Amino acid sequence: MTMQTEQTRAEHEVRAVLDDWAQGRRTKDPDRVLAHFTEDEVQFVMAPPLQFSGDNAWGKDALQAWFATFDGPIGVEIAQLRVTAGDDVAFCHFLSRLSATAVNGGPFAVWNRVTLGLRRIGGRWLIAHVHESVPFYMDGGFRAAVDLTP
Repeated sequence: MTMQTEQTRAEHEVRAVLDDWAQGRRTKDPDRVLAHFTEDEVQFVMAPPLQFSGDNAWGKDALQAWFATFDGPIGVEIAQLRVTAGDDVAFCHFLSRLSATAVNGGPFAVWNRVTLGLRRIGGRWLIAHVHESVPFYMDGGFRAAVDLTP
């Protein structure tokens, strides 16, 4: 197999992981979501605290509690996905749109930025690092710019 073919295959495999991870979020299935993570993943997600890892990892209980804040399905859209994959390490970045109906707040939709780091372990691509963010307005008010769209 050529280097180009191996790279294309790895990128395809990473995209399949992301598709299934997103589907797990859409269907509120914490086991499906968590099946795509390494045991030692580090997550910088939008929810406090600043970092999730080790003993305070964003696990099944946290996901179930988060899913319970939505009435009905969750919309998860991945846009402008870029994947770079080597033999056993890959990263990707994309814009993600989350849409849902909050139990206590009604419908909403918000775009954010996501970067994932993956490792191939035992022949499977697993997410080892998550970084999510939203930009903020640089006007001194530190307000999150959740009204932006690509």
